[in-house]
Amino acid sequence: MEETGHLIKQRLEKVDELRARGIRPFNNKFKVNAVIDSLVSDYSHYSKEELAEKDVECVVAGRIMTRRKHGKTTFIHIKDRTGQMQVFVNEKLLGAEHYETFGKFDIGDIVGVRGKISKTRTGELTLFADTLTLITKSLQPLPEKWHGLKDIELRYRQRYVDLIVNPEVKQIFVYRSRIIQAIRNFLNDRDYLEVETPMMHSIPGGATAKPFKTYHNALNMELYLRIAPELYLKRLVVGGLERVYEINRSFRNEGISTDHNPEFTMLEFYTAYVDYNDLMDLTEELFRYIGKGVFDTLKFPYTHVVDGEEKEGTFDFGQPFKRIPFKQSLTEIGGVPEEAVADPEKAVAFALGHKVHLEKKDTPAKVLAKLFDTFVEPKLIQPTFVIDYPLELSPLSQKKADDPSLVERFELFVGGKEIANAYTELNDPIDQKQRFEEQVAERQAGDDEAHWMDLDFIRALEVGMPPTAGEGIGIDRLTMLLTNSQSIRDVILFPQLKKES
Repeated sequence: MEETGHLIKQRLEKVDELRARGIRPFNNKFKVNAVIDSLVSDYSHYSKEELAEKDVECVVAGRIMTRRKHGKTTFIHIKDRTGQMQVFVNEKLLGAEHYETFGKFDIGDIVGVRGKISKTRTGELTLFADTLTLITKSLQPLPEKWHGLKDIELRYRQRYVDLIVNPEVKQIFVYRSRIIQAIRNFLNDRDYLEVETPMMHSIPGGATAKPFKTYHNALNMELYLRIAPELYLKRLVVGGLERVYEINRSFRNEGISTDHNPEFTMLEFYTAYVDYNDLMDLTEELFRYIGKGVFDTLKFPYTHVVDGEEKEGTFDFGQPFKRIPFKQSLTEIGGVPEEAVADPEKAVAFALGHKVHLEKKDTPAKVLAKLFDTFVEPKLIQPTFVIDYPLELSPLSQKKADDPSLVERFELFVGGKEIANAYTELNDPIDQKQRFEEQVAERQAGDDEAHWMDLDFIRALEVGMPPTAGEGIGIDRLTMLLTNSQSIRDVILFPQLKKES
C-alpha cells in the first residue's frame, strides 16, 4: 500500500507538470478513424514493403499496457475495446519536445496516436507515431503485467481493473451479452412479446423465497423487491398476451454462494395452449440455438466437484435430453432406498443418517427435496429434465391428471446445476386459492419463504387463463455453464460483496 501511495503521488505531480506545459490531462473528446482489430485484420498479411507502398495513415486511441525504452525510441502497446497493438515512438518522428513530454506518460494512461502502419524487423504490425496525444491520465497504477490481478475479491470489487488486465474476463461478459441476444432472437422469431413488469411488489410472489423489503413514502406502504415476475406475466396471459417473456432482474434475501447472488437475472416466458412437455421440446431447441449461434458448438467442457473431487468432462446439447421422474431419480441416480422415498419416517431417518440437515418445519416432500439436492443434483451432468414433482413443492403448478399427488413440472439440470424450472400452470382459481391458503398456514408456522395470499391474482384467474406453460431460466447460471465458470460472481459484472474494510 505504501508503494502504491508513492506511485500515485508521482502521477499527481506529473499531472501538475503537464498542466504547467499547457497539456490537459483529462480531455473531453478525441476523434479516431480506426480500431485496432480492423487494422490487424486488414494489414497483418502485408509485408513491410507492401505497407510502405500503401502508405496507410490512421488515428487510434487506447490504454498504454506495456512500455519498453531503448535510448531515444520507445515501444508501447495500446489496447482499445477490440484488441492490442504495438506503437513505435521515436524522438526523431515525434520531435524532441513532444518525446520528452511523452516521458511523463505512464502505463494505464489513455492516449491517441496518429501515424503510419508498418512492420518492425521482427515482423510485428506496428503503428509508427508522428503525433501522440494524452487523452486521460491514469492516477492509479495497474497491477504488474506479469502477474495481473489475481486477488479474487479485489477482482470482483474493482471489476474495471479486472477487465483491463484479464482479457478472458471481458470475453465472458461478451458471451453473456450474446447469450441474452440469442434468447431474444429465438423467442421473437416465435412470436413472443417482450414486456416489463413491476420490480416493486406489494405482495411478493411467484417463487418460494424471502424478499427484500423497502418503503414507499408517498404511498405510505411497505413494498418488496420482486422475487419473480411470474404472477404478473400470467396476468398478461389472462389479458390475451398469449406468448410473453421478460428478461428480468429479481432479488432474493438469501445466502451468497458460488451459485447464488441476492440479485440475479432470469428469463421467464409463458405460452398459452401448451403444456410442460411442449416446453421441454422448446427448451432443447433453445439451448441448441444458443450453442450453435453463440459458440458454434453443442459440446461444452465442464469442471465439477462431486464428493469433494474435481472432475472434468464434456456435456452435449446435441443428444436428446434425458427425462426422469423426480422420485425415480432419487432411487436410480441418488441411491436412496425405495422404502425411504415411499415412507416419510424412513426418509427422515435416511436423511439424518447421512447428515442431511433437516428442520422441524420440513414437510415429507421437502425432506425428499433435500435428499434430491444432496444425492441427485450433483450427478446430473448431461442435460436432464427431472419431471413430475410432488404437489407440495409446486404450489403454482397444474396437477397430473393420472396422479393428483404430482404436478406437471420439470427442472433442467446440466453440469450438476439447476438451469431451468418450468410447469404447466395452474389455471383453476378455486384450487389456486386453496393452495395459497396452505402456503399461508406454512408461513404462520414459521416458513418465511412460503407464498403469500394474492387475491388479485386469484381474481385474474377467475377472469379465465387458457391452458398455459411457463418457464424460468437463470441467465447467470446459464452463462456459468456455457463458459465453464466456477462462481456466479465470475459472470456478474458487479456481484454483491461485504463492505470494504
